[in-house]
Amino acid sequence: MGNIPGQLQSRSGVASWVRLGALWEREKHGRARPSCPRVVVVAGRLDSPPLSWEVQRYDGWFNNLRHHELGAAGFRLQRRVPANYADGVYQALGEPLLPNPRLLSDAATRGPAGQASLRNRTVLGVFFGYHVLSDLVSVETPGCPAEFLNIRIPPGDPVFDPNGRGDVVLPFQRSRWDPESGQSPSNPRDLTNAVTGWLDGSAIYGSSHSWSDALRSFSGGQLASGPDPAFPRNAQPPLLMWSAPDPASGQRGPGGLYGEGTATPSCRRWGLLWFRYHNLCAQRLARQHPHWGDEELFQHARKRVIATYQNIALYEWLPSFLQQAPVKYAGYNPFLDPSISPEFLVASEQFFSTMVPPGVYMRNASCHFQMVLTKDLGSSPALRVCNSYWLRENANLNSAQAVDQLLLGMASQISELEDRIVVEDLRDYWPGSGKFSRTDYVASSIQRGRDMGLPSYTQALMALGLEIPRNWSHINPNVDAQVLEATAALYNQDLTSHGDPGSLFSAIILDQFVRLRDGDRYWFENTRNGLFSKEEIAEIKNTTFWDVLVAVTNVNHSALQPNVFIWHDGAPCPQPRQLTTQGLPQCVPLTVFDYFEGSGPGFGITIVALCCLPLVSLLISGVVAHFRGRERKRLQKKGKESVKKEAAKDGVPAMEWPGPREKSCPITIQLLPDRRLQVLDRQLSVLRTVQLQPPQQVNLILSSNCGRHTLLLKIPKEYDLVLLFNSEEERGTFVQHLQDFCVHWSLGLDVAEMRENELFRRAVTKQQRGRILEIFFRYLFAQVLDIDQADAGTLPLNSSQKVREALTCELSRAEFAESLGLKPQDMFVESMFSLADKDGNGYLSFREFLDILVVFMKGSPEDKSRLMFTMYDLDANGFLSKDEFFTMMRSFIEISNNCLSKAQLTEVVESMFRESGFQDKEELTWEDFHFMLRDHDSELRRTQLCVRGVGDIFKPNISCRVSFITRTPGKRGGWGALVLGPAASHGCRVVGPTPRLYTEALKEKMQRGLLAQKLRQYKRFVENYRRHIVCVVVFSAICAGLFAERAYYYAFASPPSGIAETTFVGIILSRGTAASISFMFSYILLTMCRNLITFLRETFLNRYVPFDAAVDFHRWIAMAAVVLAILHSAGHAVNVFIFSVSPLSLLACIFPNIFMNDGSQLPQKFYWWFFQTVPGMTGVLLLLVLAIMYVFASHHFRRHSFRGFWLTHHLYIVLYVLLIIHGSFGLIQLPRFYIYFLVPALIYVGDKLVSLSRKKVEISVVKAELLPSGVTHLQFQRPQGFEYKSGQWVRIACLALGTNEYHPFTLTSAPHEDTLSLHIRAVGPWTTRLRETYSLPKGDGCARYPKLYLDGPFGEGHQEWHKFEVSVLVGGGIGVTPFASILKDLVFKSSLGSQMLCKKIYFIWVTRTQRQFEWLADIIREVEENDHQDLVSVHIYITQLAEKFDLRTTMLYICERHFQKVLNRSLFTGLRSITHFGRPPFEPFFKSLQEVHPQVPKIGVFSCGPPGMTKNVEKACQLINRLDQAHFVHHYENF
Repeated sequence: MGNIPGQLQSRSGVASWVRLGALWEREKHGRARPSCPRVVVVAGRLDSPPLSWEVQRYDGWFNNLRHHELGAAGFRLQRRVPANYADGVYQALGEPLLPNPRLLSDAATRGPAGQASLRNRTVLGVFFGYHVLSDLVSVETPGCPAEFLNIRIPPGDPVFDPNGRGDVVLPFQRSRWDPESGQSPSNPRDLTNAVTGWLDGSAIYGSSHSWSDALRSFSGGQLASGPDPAFPRNAQPPLLMWSAPDPASGQRGPGGLYGEGTATPSCRRWGLLWFRYHNLCAQRLARQHPHWGDEELFQHARKRVIATYQNIALYEWLPSFLQQAPVKYAGYNPFLDPSISPEFLVASEQFFSTMVPPGVYMRNASCHFQMVLTKDLGSSPALRVCNSYWLRENANLNSAQAVDQLLLGMASQISELEDRIVVEDLRDYWPGSGKFSRTDYVASSIQRGRDMGLPSYTQALMALGLEIPRNWSHINPNVDAQVLEATAALYNQDLTSHGDPGSLFSAIILDQFVRLRDGDRYWFENTRNGLFSKEEIAEIKNTTFWDVLVAVTNVNHSALQPNVFIWHDGAPCPQPRQLTTQGLPQCVPLTVFDYFEGSGPGFGITIVALCCLPLVSLLISGVVAHFRGRERKRLQKKGKESVKKEAAKDGVPAMEWPGPREKSCPITIQLLPDRRLQVLDRQLSVLRTVQLQPPQQVNLILSSNCGRHTLLLKIPKEYDLVLLFNSEEERGTFVQHLQDFCVHWSLGLDVAEMRENELFRRAVTKQQRGRILEIFFRYLFAQVLDIDQADAGTLPLNSSQKVREALTCELSRAEFAESLGLKPQDMFVESMFSLADKDGNGYLSFREFLDILVVFMKGSPEDKSRLMFTMYDLDANGFLSKDEFFTMMRSFIEISNNCLSKAQLTEVVESMFRESGFQDKEELTWEDFHFMLRDHDSELRRTQLCVRGVGDIFKPNISCRVSFITRTPGKRGGWGALVLGPAASHGCRVVGPTPRLYTEALKEKMQRGLLAQKLRQYKRFVENYRRHIVCVVVFSAICAGLFAERAYYYAFASPPSGIAETTFVGIILSRGTAASISFMFSYILLTMCRNLITFLRETFLNRYVPFDAAVDFHRWIAMAAVVLAILHSAGHAVNVFIFSVSPLSLLACIFPNIFMNDGSQLPQKFYWWFFQTVPGMTGVLLLLVLAIMYVFASHHFRRHSFRGFWLTHHLYIVLYVLLIIHGSFGLIQLPRFYIYFLVPALIYVGDKLVSLSRKKVEISVVKAELLPSGVTHLQFQRPQGFEYKSGQWVRIACLALGTNEYHPFTLTSAPHEDTLSLHIRAVGPWTTRLRETYSLPKGDGCARYPKLYLDGPFGEGHQEWHKFEVSVLVGGGIGVTPFASILKDLVFKSSLGSQMLCKKIYFIWVTRTQRQFEWLADIIREVEENDHQDLVSVHIYITQLAEKFDLRTTMLYICERHFQKVLNRSLFTGLRSITHFGRPPFEPFFKSLQEVHPQVPKIGVFSCGPPGMTKNVEKACQLINRLDQAHFVHHYENF
């Protein structure tokens, strides 16, 4: 059992229960040892003479010169009997081994109040006893790390669980212990005493020199007073006093506590009493010794007050309570241990608690007992104890006179009976801790005894050599038998008394006080310490507490009995009656505080706001990308606006209704002079054209309601046009224009009106027309190919009507062109449509379309050539002239964006006539025309008419026409030649026989079985990416190890602070991820050290580290780091929530440098952690910076606004500054980020300095050329000492653009050239403005172009092409730039006869049209001219030329092969390289390489282009690598 009523977590007196920081007297073990004792104290002022006697230290040190720490503040309690712990070391006994403390409290101490003390002990003596205890011992300070012995409340408890929830638990935190104890059964846990263990007035002057100075006025030797000289100075912020909340009102803070910090007004009055007595002594001494200074006055007054206090406590108060006096003082004994024992604490407070009354009387000097004001402005006969704990403002005690009345009232009031009963003010309404405003004092005392490991009652008797009781009644015969039975049923030991303290109590108390007296070197009776003379000692011994009260209160001598601790009959001012709870105010009931009350919405909003930071950043990036996109479009479409305005000048704006459940869209309608009605979209692109021919009848239906702004235009054999205008006037204007148009061209116009909803129902929309045409084409192909109708697809339920409607409809020219995927204005469409439209009505019927389709689907090559001949025999004279042949060829070339000039096309026509022997003819008959196509019967046989919408259903069985490399028997060379297949008739390029120059590869037997294949695939994958795998595994292992080390440390090995027990998951998650993030964000800098990487890739380290994957590794680290950052933030969110609901006593253990446990119990709110701490605020800013950097670094945003990416990525400086600040605050651990950051940061700074030294050199541009497709060719001077390799890249900046941002581009010049060159395509604002800047030269020579700043060169994977015997270069779009340098470098080295490992290069150029990069064609042409050893094989794939076997593509293919055969160069590129149509089939191509080069173990594949292309290359490599043949090693770059 064990707390001090009136003093829980407090100290009475001016010193109060305060914590003035971690003063020098305290260390982590609860105390610190000074270097030497203070023998002589120098006065406070430098000019004051030293005192002639040794001043006692405030902290209790060096009282005993043999054992300096005895009795010092922070020293452990000294047991008189062995400890009794559950494990013998430190674990407290509890349920079920011992009874529930609350049940025991109810059974043993519950009972009615109002029985008077048998010895007439006064209430003044009871509270003076608590005052003495507070001066000697305090163990209420919570220990660290926090340990709890919470008190479980039985269900249905009327005070704490009236609703019967059964889950109420009163918090009880174990007291601070000596960390050097609790190690073994021979060294069990011992609690520490927070105050000095001497009767030295520490409850008056404090337990430290610092606190004593805070209480002094340093004037006249007095203690500092407030506005009222009778009261001490009010608590100020520097005075970090104990300020527990008032359980009755909920008030918090130091207001009104006068620096005393005690629980009850009755106890706090002792502080005021001694405060006033000290100042009286100082004033008297000042009058007697006017020459004394402040320090002399203060120390003389202090020693006199302490001596008086010692005399009263030992020789007046103690005999009145023990009914026996201590033995006579025999002098100081230095060998005696005076340490306070836990048994003394428990025995004293157990006895005192039974004598505390439910209220305290107040009276004046004339014996008038006054009524006390209550909270509700009523009156009460006494001050209710339970409603006065930690009371800030008390109207009854706001003056010195009121305090005197309280002291006089306690001197006349008889205490409660010395029995087992404890009043409800202590038992049910004692100030609680944590979230509970109330607790059970008795239950808390029981838990305190268990916390201290006190032995049982009989064990204590045996240890002290006292008689052991034989049964329960022998313990105390005055206790009711029922109570003994109830207690025995719960607990078979008790410590109680009746009337006077029992033998055990008396033995413990008397022994403790005698040891305190005899072992105290500064005891006032010790004549050897030089404090007092014998006369002074005699004077002190004659001073009683009555004298002190009379001196302080100035009352008449007759108003107090001589012995104020006992009230005898005949004494002045008897109490009106023995106080009971009747007539007193009710105790304010329990309140359970919710620390998180009102914080839930704010906490949720804060978390949601933090989670929305990426969304906000995404929104901002979207806005930036939108405006950058608008800028890019504005730059790209500068010259197009005038054309569009001219086109829309004569148009009428309206809204087109496309059909039910579809949104109307804005259009422009034009009535053109050639009888055409044209519909344009918002971009003024042609959506639809209707050719009107007389005597067509146009039906116009106008709406008659809903604003009369809608009309329906029905044109025969066309789908209807439903227009919505803004007003009836606008509609009327359009109708008038249409009527004038029809009258001018003799067109019939029928105008009618109907309701708008009926108009919408009658309209045949484009969607409905599409369903009709679908049935049209299905039946068309079903009849041509003899397919069952069931195979032609599912028809609607009312199929007969739909089919009849479909078969009677006719196709317009636009619908015919759309079905072929062509444009209506194409010459091919005009020729084909005119041929099929036999009746010449401008529409194709089902039969007309069927006739033309039969020829394509079932006709022979002769039929198809005759059809083509008839289509282009424009004058129908049976002959095809050269002009008509030229027109035919031009219609074919339209598919490739007219990529051939008129001269080139003329050359093609002439070569075809000449090859066929018709060079002298001006006209061709059909036989001549068919003779020209004699070698292409197979192509003509496969030629069909590709109609949209039916390709998936009627898919012809055709073979791919694209070429790839095969192995053919050669006449010499041993392994054959390279040809293009599948047929030699398509034209082949024979590469001369090559000797075996390749190393032998080990042939492996093909493994069989699914498991074996999977293992083989896995083996191949590891072989291809072993460097990447090793680096990722090593890096991940380091990160995981750092995470595990920190997690283990804080979970099991960290210094005990209680943080792991408080937030186990949160601390492990936050600390572990913090270590990993620190490592990641530090070493990610190395991936951006471009100069270092370029250097290291040329060393042996390149065999172990994939330096080419530095950017990919950078992205991988960044993504892993952001995931860990999210987990780190989640861990801290958990921590913040837990810390926001944890009591201050717990937080003071976890964060001793941040929080001081002042008893208020209130933790900081969540927003304090987020926004008012350095780690919290920097953490929020870090999340914001990361959200901005990651979103703006996304692939999508980089393509739309590189400048935004470039600017936001420079926030990495802010990121690292915040990281350093974030970790340097040391909230939980000492800063560690620098451990990881220092080395990478130094390397990165060095690398940046190298780049900066280059960036300051201006480079003159020698030549600037604007090439087609928005490509700008820049040729500039080569800086001195600039060495690079083919395939490397540089970064350039042009200050003439108004920005210093650097952009990366691959060098297209070869290393042997004197100048450097770049080919830059204008795809964004920066490159577009660069093109504009270099489009207009400003002078002569180099000075006419703006200068550049150059940074580089930097290495990448493409520069390793020479490390493979066979290399494949795949370039798509602008991604061909690195290969331009490689091709030129290869040919140059070959011409010099340089020894190279690379013996063959296959260059695959994938382009939409060769016009996009004609500059590369010039480079390839130069390579072909200089490649005398046939090192380079070039294959060009033009993806814009559809791989459909329709008439045009077939003829185009025939022309290309003819041109290649006759002139040995491509029709489209002018190169000797083979041109293919469509996309390259990488897998068959790579397979053919394995056959051609069976002895090459590894083939390097280097691709650069769009992600889709490089993914296809990667996929093909992975599929091929599953086989036991040549291994393909892929290096790629995306743009």
